[in-house]
Amino acid sequence: MTRKLWFQVAVGVLLSLLIIKYFTEVKWILSPLLIIAKAIFVPLLIAGIFFYISVPLQTILENRKVPRWGSISIILLILVIGIWFIVSIIGPPVAKQVDHLIKNTPAIVTEINQLADRLLERRGELPESIQETINEKLNSLHILAFDFGKWMIQLFQSLIQATFILILVPFFLIYMLKDHEKFKPLILKFFSGDTKNWVQKTVDDIDTVLKTYIQGQILISSLLSIMLFIGYSIIGLKYALLLAIFAFFMNVIPFIGPWIAFVPALVIGFIQEPSMVIWVSLITLIAQQTDANLITPNIMGRSLDIHPLTVIALLLAAGNIAGFLGVLLAIPTYAVLKAVAKNIYERRQAIKIAANREV
Repeated sequence: MTRKLWFQVAVGVLLSLLIIKYFTEVKWILSPLLIIAKAIFVPLLIAGIFFYISVPLQTILENRKVPRWGSISIILLILVIGIWFIVSIIGPPVAKQVDHLIKNTPAIVTEINQLADRLLERRGELPESIQETINEKLNSLHILAFDFGKWMIQLFQSLIQATFILILVPFFLIYMLKDHEKFKPLILKFFSGDTKNWVQKTVDDIDTVLKTYIQGQILISSLLSIMLFIGYSIIGLKYALLLAIFAFFMNVIPFIGPWIAFVPALVIGFIQEPSMVIWVSLITLIAQQTDANLITPNIMGRSLDIHPLTVIALLLAAGNIAGFLGVLLAIPTYAVLKAVAKNIYERRQAIKIAANREV
């Protein structure tokens, strides 16, 4: 019975639960380590994203006989120029739109309250079931209006804190670009024979999954935000650049991210002019269909091979467990675990085939 797969899985689950239980009981010992991990996690994550974006350029440069220090210097120079471009060219209109949005926040809050009041006044003309739904949602609208200004203040406080965190990003990025080829040998030196080959294949698969996801999502989000910016600018939607930048960050989240980005554009369009809702919806629909049928299939293909229902379930669970950061990390984490599990399964099958041959 001990050789049965279900028994081994059950033992593994029980051992994992016991380890988690005892770790939680001695969390006072681990709390300093957790504080340090939280402090470096975000800059390490951002540096990892920049690494996967810039490593193809490093490979091209070094294939053309550029030394390692030269490739790193060129990449950092390009990043500095990119930051300068954002600050000097894109920064002023973004700052202007942000300032305008802050000044208009009270008006937006008032408009949301007035919308709730109009719905409340006319609910008697609607069927009873719809009236009950409106009664349930009206409180949400008032809460949204109340929290909107508070959310804006917290957002800018977070941006100030993020500035200090980002100071660490270049240091992590430099060491990743400099020593990333040493990571795999550092792991492989603990193994030998077929196990070493299996570990090497697993590490390669994890690297491929992360590279495909990060590079693909950044490129897709960039193209989609550019399309939205062009469309919003054509119809004259206010805060078009700000909404496009917000859409860029939200589109990193598969499936539900584009709809999250659609909500503020819809609200601002309605406040600006009710008929603008139609144009905002039309532009968003065109951009989403172009992405779903043309951009994503050609960039990502079926490399991750994750079912949409699995994606939605993962995002909902990760959002409840770890908030927005959990939503961002849910899909790549699942893809990495899936690659590891697939390699474990293939390894077990190879061992079984070899054992049967010996018998």
